Amino acid sequence: MVEQNEALSLKLFVILTRAHRTIADKVAKDIRSYGLNTTEFGVLELLYNKGEQPIQQIGGRVLLASGSMTYVIDKLEKKGYIRRRPCPDDRRVIYAGITEQGHELMETIFPKHQEVLTRLLEGVTDEEKQELMTLLKKMSFYAQKLE
Repeated sequence: MVEQNEALSLKLFVILTRAHRTIADKVAKDIRSYGLNTTEFGVLELLYNKGEQPIQQIGGRVLLASGSMTYVIDKLEKKGYIRRRPCPDDRRVIYAGITEQGHELMETIFPKHQEVLTRLLEGVTDEEKQELMTLLKKMSFYAQKLE
């Protein structure tokens, strides 16, 4: 017989997984409606909100493998949304920055995207959102410590 703690852990994992999948699928659908995939949107959102970034660091910030980063950057560059710029101090470093066209796109779609996120998460109060964030961070930090 499964112990209470194990049963609760399993149930929590299933609920977390289903909640994530449901919300992530709806977010991805919203992003696709703008002609982007979630990775492209993540890169554009980073550059839009944080400014020019070394390409080598973008992958880690948007949780993307470095091998895929070049492909995504190439796609966004072909669409005219970002540009590459070599670092004047270190030839190994290439920066990616958002273009005017990319900035205009994000100014149009980002507020709409925020509205979608707000609607998706209206099922919990602001206080509950704060509590969820605290608890999920606690779980994550604990799990990271385990080997």
